Amino acid sequence: MANYMQLSKELQDRIKDDIAQGGKSNASFENEKAVRRNNERDKNTILRPAFARDVDKIMHSAYYNRYTDKTQVFSFYKNDDITRRALHVQLVSRIARNIGQILGLNLDLIEAIALGHDIGHTPFGHAGEDFLKELYLSQTGRYFNHNVHSVRVLDGIFPYNISLQTLDGIISHNGEFELKEYYPSELKDFTKFDETLEQAYLNEASIKKMIPSTLEGCVVRVCDMIAYIGKDRQDAFKARLISSDDIFDKGSLGNRNAEIINNMVVNIIENSYGKKYIQLDEEYYNHLKLSKNQNYDHIYMNPEVKRKYNDNIKPMFEQIYNKLLDDLKSGAKNSVIFKHHINFVENIRKNYNCEALYREEDHNQIIVDYMASMTDDYFIDLYEYLFPEGKYKVNYVSYFNDL
Repeated sequence: MANYMQLSKELQDRIKDDIAQGGKSNASFENEKAVRRNNERDKNTILRPAFARDVDKIMHSAYYNRYTDKTQVFSFYKNDDITRRALHVQLVSRIARNIGQILGLNLDLIEAIALGHDIGHTPFGHAGEDFLKELYLSQTGRYFNHNVHSVRVLDGIFPYNISLQTLDGIISHNGEFELKEYYPSELKDFTKFDETLEQAYLNEASIKKMIPSTLEGCVVRVCDMIAYIGKDRQDAFKARLISSDDIFDKGSLGNRNAEIINNMVVNIIENSYGKKYIQLDEEYYNHLKLSKNQNYDHIYMNPEVKRKYNDNIKPMFEQIYNKLLDDLKSGAKNSVIFKHHINFVENIRKNYNCEALYREEDHNQIIVDYMASMTDDYFIDLYEYLFPEGKYKVNYVSYFNDL
């Protein structure tokens, strides 16, 4: 039987009393304090608060629409009911805003971080990320990680003048590393941020040490996990990878998506209200770790799923990467990387008076930018376009396999 926790009566009464007295949290990051690379542009106004501007910039950015056809976890299914990354970022935003509203945080900043946090993600989920990382590292000695690349999309490839606070929340969002308590870190300026960014390319372990500098960023980080743990189980059932969610130990969180979201939200609010950090109690923290590990055991590391990725998607990544690298080295202006990517990027950059020619950047970086921007379908079509006689092929589970 489902078990939905409720906020304690004591906390509910406290929140109602605070609202009645007009109390306002002093933990919210104020719009007036937003920092940008160019502070003369995109100033905070009554009509367009600073972080609402970031939300608009992200939603209207060049790659936002591509979330729609990027795998969250399940790549090989023609099933409109299985989660894509577009839904995931919306779920993170919704859950985080729910918590943030009660804690009195800046909801626009939460939304900006949540909607932008995966914009640098590859096609084919974390498997695609691993394959691209391996190729980039072998060529350059530098690491690819989707959180770092999300910042590059919004602040490097396209100079959108996104705020430091939003970018910091994005790079520090990694939901693979759970904590019991999230104390915001100190971040004063872009100089320190750029040092952190560069270090992430050189030392992958540095990502584990990143903590958001705002409470809003901390909320988004823990909500990334809340949004995917139960939803991935739901999707695994739809994909017939598991027969029932009863295989998961229920624990305090529950094992169904709605239970997990509700109970985690309640626990975070109970333990964080009125504090300048985000906290889970010991029991929920341990069950959060347990639930994530169970997902790895039963879903993410499933041998059949891994085989499909390794036997087909991985060699396709390798062939596409090497072909694009040859085209760049030879200056083949008729190549798809020029016509579909470099020209596309440079045309957008003209709108921002960006004088530096994108095509003069490092070849491997350009390829990584291009491949990370692809949707699953585009990637498959590109492979067939580049290698019409190629031996690798993705066989999707049809809508009608159950008939």
